[in-house]
Amino acid sequence: MGLFDQMFGAGAAAAKTNEDQFGPLKEKYRSVLETLDKSGARVQNLHVENGKLVIIAAAPSEEAKNKAWDQIKSVDPNFGDLSADITVDDSQGQGATETYTVKAGDSLWKIADNKLGSGNRYMEIFYANRDKMDSPQSVIHPGDELKVPKG
Repeated sequence: MGLFDQMFGAGAAAAKTNEDQFGPLKEKYRSVLETLDKSGARVQNLHVENGKLVIIAAAPSEEAKNKAWDQIKSVDPNFGDLSADITVDDSQGQGATETYTVKAGDSLWKIADNKLGSGNRYMEIFYANRDKMDSPQSVIHPGDELKVPKG
């Protein structure tokens, strides 16, 4: 399963009723998602709301943000079926982390809920462990050591 194969982030659970719209919109904007991923941007939300694909991401630089917007405009200059909020966070990768040893029954959601105060923040753990995980749905096992952002 790939990084963008299913909806995630805040709003994704409520968007399950829009699952039939997700596939076509995701395919339409696949090049945008790939541009974001290749630039090192952190996609925090990806779901469908009111007939629009919602992308909320933090790019590592203004240049990366502009490349994403250039790609959006090349896919559809009007982007009437897209709601994108791409900010710049040049501190990515510089935050403090702690090591967490996975226990039986853990998931990224459970770890985020316990360590970060909200399960919706599980993508932060995923991005801190991109060297070990291909997607947020990657299987984790008891004994695995994960980096968890502090705070």
